Amino acid sequence: MPHIIVEYTDNLADLNFRSLLKSLNHVLVESDHFPTGGIRSRAVKLTDYVVADGTEDDAFVHIELKVGAGRSEEVLKATSESLFEAAKTFLDDCFKDRYLALSLEVTEFRFPTQKKNNIHNRYTG
Repeated sequence: MPHIIVEYTDNLADLNFRSLLKSLNHVLVESDHFPTGGIRSRAVKLTDYVVADGTEDDAFVHIELKVGAGRSEEVLKATSESLFEAAKTFLDDCFKDRYLALSLEVTEFRFPTQKKNNIHNRYTG
């Protein structure tokens, strides 16, 4: 049930965020710690925001990974680092051209969640 939510400022709208989402999903698939059929990612373009003192056209990207509870701290740390590296690679040229803040957080669902998903069937054969 990992969910990836990428928030980005609209002054970065010329970037291909679908490509970033595919890269982030690939990190989770390759880790073997998350069921492929449960991975969901989305990018949300923000139009109302202020960065720093608001006087410049600064940008930011914030990534949140939401996962079900139960994975070790080592797995979560390694996953976080791998996702952050993928995001840095995606934004490498952007960091050269403008002021930009990148952040990533991992959140664990602590309470029971409700879900129904038959996509898993495709991966469990």
